[in-house]
Formats: sequence, structure tokens, C-alpha cells
Amino acid sequence: MSIRLRLTLWYSGLLAATLLVFGISLYVFMNWNTYADVKSQLKSTAERLGVHGTVTQGRLSLDLNYQSISELPSILEKSMYLQLVNYEEGVITGSSNLRQLGNVSIPYPEVQSSPQDGFVVTHVTIGKNKYKMITYQKTLEKGKLLGLLQVGAFTFNEDKQMSGLRTILIFLSVAVVLIAFTVGLLIARQALRPIERVITATRQIEKGSDLSVRIPEGGPQDEIGTLVDTLNKMLSRLERAYNELDDAYKVQRRFVSDASHELRTPLTTIRGNIDLLEKMWSQAKLESGSGAEAASALPLSSEHFGISTEAISDISAETKRMSTLVNDLLALARADAGYVMEKELLQLRALTEDVARRAALLPRNAEWKVGDLSKLDHVAVYGNHDYVQQLLFIFIENAFKYTPSGHVELSSVRREGHVGWMVRDTGIGMNPDEIPHIFDRFYRADESRGVTVGTGLGLSIAKWILDEHGGSVEVTTLEQAGTTFIIWLPIDFSPRSNSSIMGGTDLDED
Repeated sequence: MSIRLRLTLWYSGLLAATLLVFGISLYVFMNWNTYADVKSQLKSTAERLGVHGTVTQGRLSLDLNYQSISELPSILEKSMYLQLVNYEEGVITGSSNLRQLGNVSIPYPEVQSSPQDGFVVTHVTIGKNKYKMITYQKTLEKGKLLGLLQVGAFTFNEDKQMSGLRTILIFLSVAVVLIAFTVGLLIARQALRPIERVITATRQIEKGSDLSVRIPEGGPQDEIGTLVDTLNKMLSRLERAYNELDDAYKVQRRFVSDASHELRTPLTTIRGNIDLLEKMWSQAKLESGSGAEAASALPLSSEHFGISTEAISDISAETKRMSTLVNDLLALARADAGYVMEKELLQLRALTEDVARRAALLPRNAEWKVGDLSKLDHVAVYGNHDYVQQLLFIFIENAFKYTPSGHVELSSVRREGHVGWMVRDTGIGMNPDEIPHIFDRFYRADESRGVTVGTGLGLSIAKWILDEHGGSVEVTTLEQAGTTFIIWLPIDFSPRSNSSIMGGTDLDED
């Protein structure tokens, strides 16, 4: 529900409640005032009309006070009706105007109910219709209840007046609320129009990449105007900050990319020259024989020869490490630059067997085992061949690096919709609390620092490759108990895959 509608409903509800209280109060006051005049006239008439009783031949008769007879014409002209009830004789006497209505009498209480002086609202039937009448009854008592004087008046005009007032109040209240609701919606819409402009502008900024868009101004400098001005200033600051960060990020990416490309060529040349020197020294040593005479035949002394050989070996190792680092930086630079891999349909069984064969030639101290790869049969994924191979090599080399003894095993796993590999080692493991950080760049577990070599970028690259392929990785590890990586890739079920995909099975645990 919009703010405009809520405001209008609250305003209309408050107005309706106000009109309801006002209407009820006005109606109650008018009702009391209208019928109070009738009751006052009835009571004063009953007080002026005295009743006296006479006994003739043992019978009691009740007659109106002789002095009040002269007032009867004016009383009857006021549409007041008189009725005298003789409880002793059971005789009911009505005024002439009451008798003119036909066989009509005013309802009166029985003597057993002990009637009291006061007003009574009754209904009198005339023909087929019932009419409301207000009656003031005055009792006549001399030791006991003898009779009852009733002065009544029909309330045709008063009832009609109150009914009209009630109808007017209801319809006017409803009309005023509806008009107020409609006008309130228009006023709220006009008042909240600047907020709609704010919403429109912010949506354009959200959907687009242009932070130079600003919220149109032009309204009064009220709360909404202040909000628009504040938002525009905030957007200006965000634009400047974003542009500064974007420029710095572009410079960083360009530096890393350019540095990687520029360093690859000289490093390759250095490695080639060092390999050549190593071959030349080895060949010279072989041609000169062995012993002291061979050492004296070399261009350098045996001491210098050993130092040179050691230096060349160190240079070679450092050059290889720098080459690895540059290649890793280049891969990460491509990832940061939004590099899009060229992908194709890959059959994982053949790819994995090739990686397993080549992994056996890697430098290692642990035993290399290839487990069950049957879950990769007839399974295809959509990805990049070289990067998927690099992904596997990263985890395998990482396992070799942290397994000084024992074995490293590669096997296949599968569950519904996903397939992958399990790389399990019996190495030094790590603290499980470090798992969330192992994919951060340049992060290395404390226990391995100074023990194993590396740049700390391998798993970061693996994480990027997995993200590009929509995959994931699970890690289980314990200190001095080895580490298990489970690498998942989504199976390709699209029409482009012609492989026969069998139903998924659960992960097998040894």
C-alpha cells in the first residue's frame, strides 16, 4: 500500500470518525429538544385539567374539573387527545377528537400494575396503521387507585422531522467522506510527486551505470526539497568516489597485466640462457674427465666452478618461481578484467586420465594413486579444456606440496546434477578455522610457512575457474590428518550434449 493511499485513508478515517461523533451528538440534541416540547405541553395540560369524582346511586363517576372545561377547545385544537379511565366502574371516556378517529382508545395500564405518573410511549392502531404516541398519565387516588387521566399526542411531525434529519446526516456524512477521500488522493499525489521523481531517478541509477544522473529539482525548499538536495549531493560524492576507485582499479589492472606480459619474455630468455650454461658446464666437465686434472683443465678453478654451479642453480630455481608467480598474476589479472573463457563440451573421463598420467611426473614425495574414475563415464560438462586441466593440477600440486610422506589419491564423485573429483591426501592438514581463508590471494597457513614453497595464488586461481564454470568446492581437513578437496562441476544436460547421462548417485565415502 502506497504512502499516498495510507495518508488518504488515515485522513478520511479521522474525518469519518469526527462526522460520526458530530452527527450522533446533533441528532441526540435535536431528538431531546423536539420531544421535550411535546412532553412539556402534555404535562402542563394534564396538570391544569383536574379530575373530580362523584357518587350517584352508589356508582363512582369521574369528570373533568369544571373550571377546565373552557380550556378543552384549545387543547383539542393542539391535537392533544384525552382519555379518562375509571378503574372502579371499568368505564373509559375519551375526548371528542379521539372518538372521531373511530373505535380507538389510548392503551392504558391495568390496575394491578400500579401505574405511576409520567410519560409513556405507546402505539395507537388507526385502521391498518400504527402510530407512535407520547402519553402523559396522571393517577387519581383517594386511599386507593380510582382512575387515570391520559393526555396524549401523535408525533407525526416530530418523527418525520427526526427521520429527515437522520437521513440528511447519513448522506451528507458519506458524501463529505467520499469527496474528502477523492480530494485527499489528489492533494497527496501532488504533494508526493517529488518523491516519485526521486524514485524514478534512483531506479535509473540502479539499472544503469551512469552515476551522473541527478534527481530533478524545482520544488519548494520544504522537507522533500531538502531530501532531494541531500540525495543529489550524496550522488555527487558517490560518483567522485566511484570514478576515483575505478581509475585506480584500471591502473592496477593495467599494471598487473602489462607487468606480467613484459616480464614473461625476459624471464623466458633468462631461463633459456641458464639452461644453456648448465649444459655447457656439464659438457665441459665430462670432456675434461674427473679429479684434480679435470678441474685444472676447466676455465675456472674447481672452487669457482662449484660456486658458479650453485649460483646458477639458485638463479634457475628463483627464475622458475618468478615465472610461476607471473603466470599466476596474469591469470588473476584476466579474472579481474572480466576475461571470458571460451567453452566447449568436455568429456571428463579422457581429460582426467590425461591429467592423472601427467601428474605422476610431477616432483613429489608422496605416493600417487588414481582411484575409481567410473563416475566420469559418459559425463560431459560445458567448460574450457585448458582451465579445467589447470584446476585439477592446482589441487593435485597443492596436495603433493603439503604431503611429505604418505599418499595422494584422485577419484571421481557424483551426485544429482553435479560431477567432480575428490583429491585426498595424508599430509600435514591444517586448522579447520583456516578453511574460509585458503582461497584468499597470497594466504598461506601458518603451519606451512617456511616449510613449503609457493606464492599463495593457486587456490585463488582455482576459485576463479570454479566460479567461471558454475562449480563449487568442499574442504575437509584436520591437523596432521590430511586434507580432502571435493571439486564439483555442473553436468551439461542441454541438447548440445550427445552423451548418455546416467542417473546421479550419492557421494561414495571410503
